Amino acid sequence: MRRAAKRTGIAVSGVRAQLAALVAATTSVVLLAFLVPFGLLLRSEAEKRAISSATQQAQSLAALLAADPRAVSDQVGQLDADGPVVSVFLPDGRVVGAPATHTSSVELASRGRAFTAESGTGVEVLVPVQGTGGSTVIRSYVPEELLHRGVIRTWTILALLGVALFGFGLLLADRLGRRLVGSVTALASTADRLASGDLAARVTPDGAREVRRVGAELNRLATRIDELLVAEREEVADLAHRLRTPVTALRLDVELLRDADERARLASDVDALGRVVDEVIRTARRPVREGARAYADLAAVAAERVAYWAALAEDSGRPLTSRLPAHPVPVRTSPEDLAAALDALLENVFTHTPDDAAGTVEVTALPDGGGRLVVADAGPGFPAMSLAARGASTGASTGLGLDIARRTAEAAGGQLALGHGTPAGARVELTFGPPA
Repeated sequence: MRRAAKRTGIAVSGVRAQLAALVAATTSVVLLAFLVPFGLLLRSEAEKRAISSATQQAQSLAALLAADPRAVSDQVGQLDADGPVVSVFLPDGRVVGAPATHTSSVELASRGRAFTAESGTGVEVLVPVQGTGGSTVIRSYVPEELLHRGVIRTWTILALLGVALFGFGLLLADRLGRRLVGSVTALASTADRLASGDLAARVTPDGAREVRRVGAELNRLATRIDELLVAEREEVADLAHRLRTPVTALRLDVELLRDADERARLASDVDALGRVVDEVIRTARRPVREGARAYADLAAVAAERVAYWAALAEDSGRPLTSRLPAHPVPVRTSPEDLAAALDALLENVFTHTPDDAAGTVEVTALPDGGGRLVVADAGPGFPAMSLAARGASTGASTGLGLDIARRTAEAAGGQLALGHGTPAGARVELTFGPPA
């Protein structure tokens, strides 16, 4: 049950992880589609703002130069050092303000054309002013650090905002995923309990409409399975009880026979039939098999049943030995089913072999998990037809006991094998798979 719950927890964690991955991918795409263009737009706006500031500054100096050419030098000296770099190219070749080279752009602007151009890693704004002495060019240069001032800080804020939104999206996805898979976990837990034989397990429908519908259908299925099993057990028990009456009548008729040998032979057959009917009734009254989630210690159950049958073996003078490991041998079946199978095999030994025929019970652990149970005797052995039947309840079988043992082994992921003992007798081998 713990392993089933662990597998359920892993599956649920996988669903939550997939949902979180989906939300993470979707949120990442949305954030990239929004933040990258927005960041580029802010960078472009910062450039436009810096160029606009440089243009206004150049135009202001141009207006001042037109009104009072002698005040330009003083005005350039008062400009903000953190602002654009201003150079004034006078007609006589002198440069007022920041030193600069008389480039082709300055030459082009001196012809009366104002424009903005890229210069190195920055941008320069050139504004010409026509005077009586010639053309004066005002150059306002915006370096790269000024052109992109504040962009890194803005991008950092956007990145932090994106990370916060991404984290919030994952948190929201985890909350939604936990709410969604919580209902699925309840369904899985109920299904595990049903598989373990707890037919009273029911789920309280919760969550999305589809999940609630699955829960309701699971409850209906569990109820229907319980009804069918109860009806089947009642029908089998009723049939077995009905058989008891003619068996009792047959036993009374046998006792009236005058021939002692014939009376003993028929009485033995009637007793065998009575044991079969009793076994059917006991099987019908047993609870539902535990299925794939069952667990039993093969060594411990074998030790318990051998101790139980040892008293009868001692009374009849039959040697009964066991070879059991000291460590547990976990197998995939319930202790009740395992005890019933071993009892059926030992009953066959005591019923179908002479009292002095030795019996042996051996348990070994399998390398890949699970265990092997061998019940051998020194009796006459199995008929050839019984070996061909492989434990099936047919007319050639040795009785219901082998069929009980076979069904128990197959339900536990194993099988039954019949053979000859060493040096003679019968050998029944049951293998059981490891617990799920």
